[in-house]
Amino acid sequence: MPDPISWQIALPYLIGALLFGYLLGSIPFGLVLTRMAGLGDVRKIGSGNIGATNVLRTGNRKLAALTLLLDALKGTAAVLLAGMYGPDQAVAAGLGAFLGHLFPVWLGFKGGKGVATYFGILLGLAWQGALVFAVAWLGIAFVTRYSSLAALVSAICVPAALYFLGFVQVAQLFVLLSLLVFIKHRTNIVRLATGKETRIGANG
Repeated sequence: MPDPISWQIALPYLIGALLFGYLLGSIPFGLVLTRMAGLGDVRKIGSGNIGATNVLRTGNRKLAALTLLLDALKGTAAVLLAGMYGPDQAVAAGLGAFLGHLFPVWLGFKGGKGVATYFGILLGLAWQGALVFAVAWLGIAFVTRYSSLAALVSAICVPAALYFLGFVQVAQLFVLLSLLVFIKHRTNIVRLATGKETRIGANG
């Protein structure tokens, strides 16, 4: 059994890492960048999401790409910086960053769907899992042209791949993150089931 005294010592560091990750993850880059570019509030167009896909609906591809990059890097930065204090802190920061992106306190807990941040956290914790995600996403997206379906299939593949690759603790984290990805994509799942989901490259 774990030593209760050691847990009492570690707990404040884990909470600190979680909060640190949350603060990084909660930076709404899509909203900040579109406002800085004079494009208004990205939440008032398209899906109302703050992620790169909705930023792309402004017509500014470079801004959408930058949003994608920064949303991913905030997850990577959270786990790498917290990981300097130990693997448990890295995992806690990863969870915090994901929750921060999905539920930012600054925006009334209404954030993005988390795919880019999911990938960034994965890249920082286990690059092999990030490779699995990328291959799965690209393959499904190429065949179906559904970004949401590609993300959902990738979110299924990642925890299993991490477990079989020996990243058990990280796999446990990504079971939770993948579940949250599915919850945040519930409207996409309905549209996929009814044939109303927008394909990559389509207008709207």
